[in-house]
Amino acid sequence: MTSRNGQHPGRAALDPLSRVRAPRDPGCDVFLTGTVFLDIIFTGLDSAPVRGTESWAKGMGQSPGGVANMATALARLGLRTSLAAAFGDDHYGSYCWDALAQGEGIDLSMSRTVPGWHSPVTVSMAYEGERTMVSHGHEAPPPAGPGPFPDCPPRARAAVASLEPGRGADWIATAAGRGARIFADVGWDESGRWDLAGLADLRHCEAFLPNAGEAMRYTRTDSPRAAARALAERVPIAVVTMGEEGSYAVDGRTGESAQVPAIPVEALDPTGAGDVYVAGFLTGTLAGWPLADRLAFAGLTAALSVQEFGGSLSAPGWAEVAHWWRGVRALPGGVPPQLAHYGFLEDLLPAEALAGAPAAARPRAVPTIGFRHTA
Repeated sequence: MTSRNGQHPGRAALDPLSRVRAPRDPGCDVFLTGTVFLDIIFTGLDSAPVRGTESWAKGMGQSPGGVANMATALARLGLRTSLAAAFGDDHYGSYCWDALAQGEGIDLSMSRTVPGWHSPVTVSMAYEGERTMVSHGHEAPPPAGPGPFPDCPPRARAAVASLEPGRGADWIATAAGRGARIFADVGWDESGRWDLAGLADLRHCEAFLPNAGEAMRYTRTDSPRAAARALAERVPIAVVTMGEEGSYAVDGRTGESAQVPAIPVEALDPTGAGDVYVAGFLTGTLAGWPLADRLAFAGLTAALSVQEFGGSLSAPGWAEVAHWWRGVRALPGGVPPQLAHYGFLEDLLPAEALAGAPAAARPRAVPTIGFRHTA
């Protein structure tokens, strides 16, 4: 699926790393691996579903989910993204593969289609600014050969990992050893131990980005800021997201800290917002931006994503960023003080984007796998 100019609709026209690229750099900017789900999203529910009743949603869509949320967010910000994942050989798997490879320009050369394996599925219901999910799937059978990939993880500038308490992943150490900067988040610790020492791969990480609840539990602290400072003793950059309060970060190497408030928006669907945040922060880090600018950009991309439904296909690209900034500049009285720190976008966005030049339409979540067309 390409536009008339031959470009992928989801691929960014702006290269955020153009100023730092060199001839001998890796061909891959970011590598990641994980499970791809087919996400089916219901939005516009008046309340949570009630047992024994039928609820009707005002909106519905489907899109690739799971690790595809992160991969798409990265690709839409102009990063050369490589994904290693298993895909079912059903219609769901074919749809997800085509949406990522053709629609977003993501490199799937390290991915594989598994005969006879059905795609994992998640149904997400968004209401009252939150979401409830029900998932089904089976673990993909391991590939033939000694490792999880056809070859070692490719040489890359960075990799994204989701840390698991009590478990390490060999590929993370391998990627770090090959020069990749590891950006990691973590899920809820079902064991309740919240043992930071149990995150074995944290020692390989460049940045760790938990939410406030996770960060405080892991560090036994009583505030997000104290948690970030404690985490910065274990990892070079600690970022703690704080919901409506924004995010706070500490660079343990320099002692620098920064806090940026969240942008108030009306959330339609929060699915994938955390992945979009990580993608935005990673992009700014690889580009060498100041810490506060990275937090601001990550928060902006996450805020833009929750205003669309669907996980991966709600991720914004540079056209959406430019549209938002044009709107801020056009406000009566000019840029309000609380948004003044987004002035760094002026130097990033091309003149035609700031002038409002039309951009190619990007894929969005749609309510069906595909329509049948007759000649």
